[in-house]
Amino acid sequence: MIRTVIATGVPGVGKTTVTSRAVEILKEKGYKVKVANFGDYMFKVAKEKGWVEHRDEMRKLNLSQQKELQALAAKAIVEDAKKELGDDGVLIIDTHAAINTPTGVWPGLPKHVIENLNPAIIFVIEASPEEIIARQQKDIGRVRSDYSDPEFLRRFMEFARNSAIASAVLVGAAVNVILNKEGAVEEAANKFVSAIEKI
Repeated sequence: MIRTVIATGVPGVGKTTVTSRAVEILKEKGYKVKVANFGDYMFKVAKEKGWVEHRDEMRKLNLSQQKELQALAAKAIVEDAKKELGDDGVLIIDTHAAINTPTGVWPGLPKHVIENLNPAIIFVIEASPEEIIARQQKDIGRVRSDYSDPEFLRRFMEFARNSAIASAVLVGAAVNVILNKEGAVEEAANKFVSAIEKI
C-alpha cells in the first residue's frame, strides 16, 4: 500500500525543510519514499507552455491556467508514484492548501485535485507570521513579497487551514497541524513521521 500524505504550508513556513528531514527519518526506518513537489510539476508544464519564466509567477496566472496545471500535475504525480514505489512506500506531496492570486485566494487542493491524489493525511505546517517573514527574508532565491505582511499572513494561514479541512472532507483524510518553531525542525519532522507510521 502506498501511504499518501500532503504537506502544506504558506510560503516561508519551512514546509520543505520539515518534509526533507521527515524523509531522512523515514528512509532511516526503511521506508521507500517519493517526494513530489506539486509546484515543480506545475512549473514544468507552465514553462513548456510558455506561460511563465520563474516559478513564483505561477500565482499570477489566471484561474483557468492554474486549474489546467493542477489537473496535469496531480495526474503525473500519481503515475510517477506508482512507477517508483510500486505497491509499497510513502508518497509525500509538497504543496499549498491555498494560493494568493490576483483574483483572490484560491484553494490549492480543489475537488479535481484532492480526489485524484486521495491522501490519508493533509499536514498543515505553521509558524508565527514573524518567523515566516524572517525566513522569507533569508530565502533570496524566491519572490514572496505578497506574503510579507504579518496581518495578511495571519488571515491567510487561517484560510489555508480551513482549505485543508475542506479538502480533507472530500476524501476522508485526517488534518494534522504541526507547529514549526524556529530551531525545532527535528521535533516537527518527528511528529510528521509518527503520523505517517499510523496510517
